[in-house]
Amino acid sequence: MRVIIRNSSGVPIYEQIKEQIKEEILSGELHADYMLPSIRQLATDLKVSVVTTTRAYSELEQEGYIYNVQGKGCFVSSVDSELVREQMLRKIESGFSIAIKAAKIAKISHEELHELLEFTMEGNQYE
Repeated sequence: MRVIIRNSSGVPIYEQIKEQIKEEILSGELHADYMLPSIRQLATDLKVSVVTTTRAYSELEQEGYIYNVQGKGCFVSSVDSELVREQMLRKIESGFSIAIKAAKIAKISHEELHELLEFTMEGNQYE
């Protein structure tokens, strides 16, 4: 598991930890029942507060990505394909929102935006 903290990102540290762990789970890098580092160990490794790692793990557990076994630690939950699909749809929507805002600023028409999407999809061999 690899987590990189960027102090200049403007994103709270607990959120950076949570999102990076979530990405590794969704991508399959962290498989079901994988034992995560303890809250204290992760805090030490990242040189952050235990409160920060506790919040990240707590939110991951609330969202169903990890589970806690009292006295043993935190483990990756089985990821259901519907959860993965929902997460990917959110990312796509976010990307589209950014692109639409940029298109409005640049005064790009709907048609041009659609053409750009088609061109980009062809370039990435999306089918």
